[in-house]
Amino acid sequence: MSFQNHSSPSSFILTGIPGLEDAHFWIAFPFCTMYFMAMLGNITLLLVIRMDPSLHLPMFHLLSMLAAIDLVLTTSTMPKLLSNFWFHSHEIDFEGCVAQMFFIHSFSIMESGVLLTMAFDRYLAICKPLRYSAILTGLTVAKLGLAAAVRGIIIITPLTCMVTSLSYCGPHIIHHSYCEHMSVVKLACGDTRRNSIYGITVATVVVGSDSILIAVSYMLILREVTGLSSRKARLKSFGTCGSHIGVILLFYVPGLFSFYTQRWGQRIPAHLHILVADLYLLVPPMLNPLIYGMRTKLIRERVLSLLWQ
Repeated sequence: MSFQNHSSPSSFILTGIPGLEDAHFWIAFPFCTMYFMAMLGNITLLLVIRMDPSLHLPMFHLLSMLAAIDLVLTTSTMPKLLSNFWFHSHEIDFEGCVAQMFFIHSFSIMESGVLLTMAFDRYLAICKPLRYSAILTGLTVAKLGLAAAVRGIIIITPLTCMVTSLSYCGPHIIHHSYCEHMSVVKLACGDTRRNSIYGITVATVVVGSDSILIAVSYMLILREVTGLSSRKARLKSFGTCGSHIGVILLFYVPGLFSFYTQRWGQRIPAHLHILVADLYLLVPPMLNPLIYGMRTKLIRERVLSLLWQ
């Protein structure tokens, strides 16, 4: 991209968590622990699925996609955040800020698409078991994964172009731990309504449609589960669905809270808003390998076998 046709700063200053600057050093330790757990869990999941041919099935291909997306999401933000908190490295160049914003938002949309595909996978496996292998083939999964990736890139590319076309004046201080879209747009001069309207529309439509379809899938699954004759099977299915729904809510609710707070939440304390925004990119990637991976018997057995060897 060319940044020469308008007034763009050479860099921005990331403040971290406003109001908690004195505690940044200590806050970084739990953040670093969660980042390490997310990296370890998702890399382990990818390696186990890659190494074991018996796991080369649609459900596990989707888990691999989710793990890869989570690795990109956390790595695009946490190293810079930790260097900010521990070494006071507040400066980020303009191109780096735009790239970080692109990766955060596009891969969040990709993750939403993969979560929706995984809900569809579970629906077919439980409600249509006889047709599962015919409908969800390896090629179909690859197409669905590609569609999720393309959707994220196509939706966020115009947003990125609009940000790079703005002129920026005044102090180039971003009151955030990373380059989030609205926090960058607030520093621009002139009319930014296009950015705001596009951003709000994308967040509402993508999250709204995906979360509704996921909810419908799990409602159908739960209806099917209640018809099981075995009480033990019902409890196991309810526990699995409950944990999946919990992780999905941890992905969608803080994300929407952060986005709408950035636009309309002036009364919400800044440190609370930024903490939620930071944890939104840490907690789901840390929990996904545990909930979707280690709770799956095949993966749990392969991981324990690998550790034993």
